Amino acid sequence: MNARFLPEHAVIHMDFVRLLSESFDYTKEALWGRWVRWLLLLISTIIFPLIYGYTVRVMSGTKPAPDLEGWLGLFIDGIKLLVITIIYSIPLTILTLLPVALYFIPVSATTTPGTGSGSLLSPELGVVAALVIFVIFIVAAIIIGILSTFAAVRFARMGRMGEAFRIRTLLTHIGRIGWINCFIALLVMGIVIAIVVFVLMLIPIVGLILLLLLSPAFIIFSARYIALLYESAPAPA
Repeated sequence: MNARFLPEHAVIHMDFVRLLSESFDYTKEALWGRWVRWLLLLISTIIFPLIYGYTVRVMSGTKPAPDLEGWLGLFIDGIKLLVITIIYSIPLTILTLLPVALYFIPVSATTTPGTGSGSLLSPELGVVAALVIFVIFIVAAIIIGILSTFAAVRFARMGRMGEAFRIRTLLTHIGRIGWINCFIALLVMGIVIAIVVFVLMLIPIVGLILLLLLSPAFIIFSARYIALLYESAPAPA
């Protein structure tokens, strides 16, 4: 049965169990006993467009996990994914800089000649404006985070950068799954990874080494997880 026709609570429960377990199994199969692939992925994290390109292949739905081949293609796909990520981050960058701009931009038109220029907002109003913008930033970060996640997977599936910016199509797809479902699913993924990282960080020296060695596992797990989330409802044409 298609997930979108199930009751809301059933969709959420099913997705959490399936996304976590299948992503873990996929990651285990991709790396366990495949030490050469693991080593190449570690090297790719240094030449980061390569690891970006590999996540594109994982998000494309390739199963089992693909080998690292076609290095030039990996590099190009990684650059494309990086560009997509940067473009989606622009609104958040603007929101981050806006409070500073509002405080420091002079407004000579509202000041008396000879008294110097003031700022666009007083310090008190600047604080209020900063808080309002902060709330807007959080909401925007959630929306753009979900949207950019689906954009990345759509690019991986369709192979064209333009597909990542078909906003109406992406919104339709996310709506089929449910914004709350998507948010909770991504939050669960983040919490699971954060817990593992926190536990490793508690182990002196060895924990840091393990964290570095496991970085390919985190990357593959995340890429497969969001690919499965993407697949939980049919993507629009």
